[in-house]
Amino acid sequence: MSTPPTLKLPPCARAYRLETGRGTFAVHDARPDGAPAGTALLVPGFTGSKEDFIALLEPLAAAGFRAVAVDGRGQHESPGPRDESAYEQRELALDVHAQAEALGGPVHLLGHSLGGLITRAAVLLDPAPFRSLTVLSSGPAAIAEPQQARVRMLIEALATLDMEAVWQAMRALDPVETADRATPPEVGAFLHRRWLNTVPEQLIVTGRQMLAEPDRVAELAAVELPKHVVSGTVDYAWPVPLMDAMAERLAARRTVIDGAEHSPNAERAAATGAALVEFWQGSAG
Repeated sequence: MSTPPTLKLPPCARAYRLETGRGTFAVHDARPDGAPAGTALLVPGFTGSKEDFIALLEPLAAAGFRAVAVDGRGQHESPGPRDESAYEQRELALDVHAQAEALGGPVHLLGHSLGGLITRAAVLLDPAPFRSLTVLSSGPAAIAEPQQARVRMLIEALATLDMEAVWQAMRALDPVETADRATPPEVGAFLHRRWLNTVPEQLIVTGRQMLAEPDRVAELAAVELPKHVVSGTVDYAWPVPLMDAMAERLAARRTVIDGAEHSPNAERAAATGAALVEFWQGSAG
């Protein structure tokens, strides 16, 4: 899961609940001092939340963009039903459309990891509400086989255990942290709280999506929308060569963030923000 480096919102941002035609979503909304050059909608990944983008908010606002990070339905502070059908990919894609509409679209759309699959589905439903699509640490189809095994284990555990028991089992499997890479206590407490707040059916259904996602790159390539593929230099969910090839098939801009792995948004926010701003400025038309 993504681990935000801080939980403190910058002065340019505020937390509130965004009202849409498909329900209420918790957001962090960062705004520049003047009129924005554009609005970006940031969609988190599996087990993630809006907090995964906190480190990006100030750099994006300083560059003139309004940046809105969202908890999807059933994620952390956004409500969601205990009904698996509510988390099918089409439903989540329609939520993205509703969020873009509520923000006054069209928006620059960014999806991290699972969010990349959801935002791709939103664009394929109808690209009109979007000015561009950035796929961040997300690949062309299902996740890599070693990660599939981990997700299957998680889905099985969620079907039989409560969220606290699953959390404790996951912690037991984590490598021991070294002193120089230890998670700050307040961030660790947040990760635990976020996990308990997330609706288990959301994790089960979206986990299945990552196991079975078809290759839809050709469909996306046919959509006339500026596209950007961003990743770290290492990725365990989708190997970097797969993302290189996907970018070529999409005729997309390709950015690799040095020193980052699966979450460049949290691990190397300054470099990631600079790459996003450069792309969005070139997609202003």
